[in-house]
Amino acid sequence: MHDPSVTAEAQLARQGSAAALADALQRSRSDTLATFASLEQALPNIRVPQRPELNPPLWELGHIGWFQAWWLQRFAARALGWRADPELPRGPALQTDADAWYNSSLVPHDSRWRLPLPDAAQTRANLARQLRATLALLNEGSGDAASSDDDALYFFRLALLHEDMHHEASLYMAQSLGVPTDPARWQPPSLPAPPAPLDFAAGPWRLGSKADAGFAFDNELGAHEVELKAVQIDAQVLRWADYLPFVAAGAYGETRWWSEAGHQWRLAQAMQAPRYLRAEAGAWLQWRGGQWRALDLSQPACHLSQHEAQAWCSWAGRRLPTEAEWERAAISRPQDFRWGDVWEWTASAFAPYPGFQPHPYRDYSAPWFDGRPVLRGGSFMTQPRIKHPRYRNFFPPQRNDIPAGFRSCAL
Repeated sequence: MHDPSVTAEAQLARQGSAAALADALQRSRSDTLATFASLEQALPNIRVPQRPELNPPLWELGHIGWFQAWWLQRFAARALGWRADPELPRGPALQTDADAWYNSSLVPHDSRWRLPLPDAAQTRANLARQLRATLALLNEGSGDAASSDDDALYFFRLALLHEDMHHEASLYMAQSLGVPTDPARWQPPSLPAPPAPLDFAAGPWRLGSKADAGFAFDNELGAHEVELKAVQIDAQVLRWADYLPFVAAGAYGETRWWSEAGHQWRLAQAMQAPRYLRAEAGAWLQWRGGQWRALDLSQPACHLSQHEAQAWCSWAGRRLPTEAEWERAAISRPQDFRWGDVWEWTASAFAPYPGFQPHPYRDYSAPWFDGRPVLRGGSFMTQPRIKHPRYRNFFPPQRNDIPAGFRSCAL
């Protein structure tokens, strides 16, 4: 039975057949290459500033292909799925130095600007060979007779969703650098006037994914019951029309609305308004696609840090939802609870669920259980395959380059 809170594309990515995955992998690669082409056309020598939130586009592109090969063509234990030992020997890389260039677990971030990477043409050729090898594995059957389909397809699903995540990162890199991307896709929607908030009674909720069928990320597993208090939660995220009165009231200059960490961040950044916005002649302009454009106040407020979300809530006498409150609303009231327009900050810290077991991609979750907040939902830059109501995203609270906004709850 299909869960109406899960989109068809997210369901396909997690539970689809080999044939469906083959199609999705090809569509994902097409989007990857199209966005890279936009960066290549706009950036001299495809170079970007060395910043913590960026990666060199050539490195990103090569890493995507390397990651798929690392877990598929080169990994003989792939048919064991999430139970596979990631330390087992690998087959040789397509290029001799590929592991020294693209292994994100071992290659320090700042060193990626100095690596002697293959040029764009060679990187594209390598990716084409890698994808052909991936599709051949899918076509011939990737597991032995003792493996379930879910085990046999686990790393194909991981590789697909990993590429989709890097594609979104490329889109918000393009936004930060003023690079135009596809004008018809990856643009923020217009939202209606806020519907009536949704009321939920106190009661138990089973938080997290179950490991019974298909794919789930390790940080989603360990489904467990939590007791939730009664809550009233917004039916959609805030629009600019809902957020900007906070800015107009001078709240960016008033310490009383900000947490201590938020206050220090605001001072360090000299923030007077949200990133990518400026006021001019009594109107708000937004930086998008390398131009200042008139701001559509009906679009979701986004590229906001969690500090800004919390400050607005303090000013408005509201609070951020917990991830359990968000998940309950998304799954139990999918017809009323609109989500997927922007990533949504929650009040919950990213932490393991009970009985957490790291999956073979060890660096995905465990290194980031450091108190950073959870985001839920997905954004207009997110591939629909990622948008699952139990998916947990996680970024430091100061990040405002990601397409993130928020909804609120009554105190």
